[in-house]
Amino acid sequence: MSDDRIFGAELMPDFTYLEGHPVHFYRGREILKAHPEIKQLMGKNPWTALWVTAIVATQWVVASQIGTVSWYWLIFAAYFFGAFLNHALYVASHECTHNLVFKSPRANKIFGICTDLALVVPSASAFRKYHIMHHKYLSQYLRDPDIVRHTEARLIGNSALRKAVWLFFFSISQALRPTQITETTFWNGWIVSNLVVIVAVDLGLLYFLGPSALLYLTLSTLFALGLHPLGGRWIQEHYVTKPGQETYSYYGPLNKTCFNMGYHNEHHDFATVPWNNLPKVKEIAPEFYDNLASYKSWTAVIWRYIFDPTMSSYSRIVRPVVGAEE
Repeated sequence: MSDDRIFGAELMPDFTYLEGHPVHFYRGREILKAHPEIKQLMGKNPWTALWVTAIVATQWVVASQIGTVSWYWLIFAAYFFGAFLNHALYVASHECTHNLVFKSPRANKIFGICTDLALVVPSASAFRKYHIMHHKYLSQYLRDPDIVRHTEARLIGNSALRKAVWLFFFSISQALRPTQITETTFWNGWIVSNLVVIVAVDLGLLYFLGPSALLYLTLSTLFALGLHPLGGRWIQEHYVTKPGQETYSYYGPLNKTCFNMGYHNEHHDFATVPWNNLPKVKEIAPEFYDNLASYKSWTAVIWRYIFDPTMSSYSRIVRPVVGAEE
C-alpha cells in the first residue's frame, strides 16, 4: 500500500508498507539452529567501561586546553577529533541500553549516565527507554522512534539542501522523537537523574574549564550525530536502497572508532552480543549475511542520500499499527 503525495512542487513518495514481522524475528532463530556456537558470543564486556573512562578523560583534557586556541581551530578539533570520541560514547550508551557492559541492569543504567559526561546533553536514560521500543516495534509507524513522522518527511522532501541541513541537525530531530510517541510518557526517575547529573557536570565544566571547553564538547556532539562521515550510519542502518531489505550493515574501517556499530544486521539479529563479538557473528554465519546489501563507506552513504533524488526520509519500510492515528 502506497500513494504519491504532493508537497509544494515536488512529487513525494510514501513509505514502503509491509505486513508481518521484520526478518530479524526469524533469521536470528535460523542462524542459531545452523550455528548454535553463536550462543557463546552472547554476554557482557566490562572492558567497555574502561574505554568509556579513557574517552571521557581524553575529552575533558582536550576541553581544558581548547581555550588557548583560535575559534576555527576549536571547530576543527571538534569535527576531526572530538566528534569521533563523542560518537563512541554515544555507542557505548547503546551498549549499556542492551545491558552488555555489566551483569546488573541497574549498573548498566548508572554507567549509561556516565557515557554522557562529555556529551553535554543528558541523553542516555531517554535513549535507553526509546531504543528498546525501536527493537520491539521495529518499523512500526508511531511506535518505532526511529521512523520520522509524515510532517517531518514532507518538510525534508527530496531537496539536497534540506536533506543536508536535516542531517546536520539530526541530533535535534532525534531528541524530539520521544514527543511523537504517545504510547508512553517521557519522564521517569532515571531520566530526571540523568538530567540533574549532566546539568551539574556541565556547570562544573563551565566553571572550572570555561565556556570554550563546553563549546568544544557541544560541537563534538553536534558533529558526531550530524553531517559527518560517522553520521552516515543514521542512513545506513534502515534506509532502503535494496527493495525489500529493511536493515543494512557497514563493514568499513570506521567501525574501529565506534565499537563496531556498523554491524547492524548482526546486532538486530542478536541484541545480546556485545560489540567486540559482532564481527564474529558474520564470520561464523557468512551464508546469512554475504548476500545482503551492505556498505564500506559512510561518506558514500551520505553522498547518495543527499544527492539521489529518489532517496528521502520516506526511504523506509514501515509496518502500520492498526488503530493508530497520526
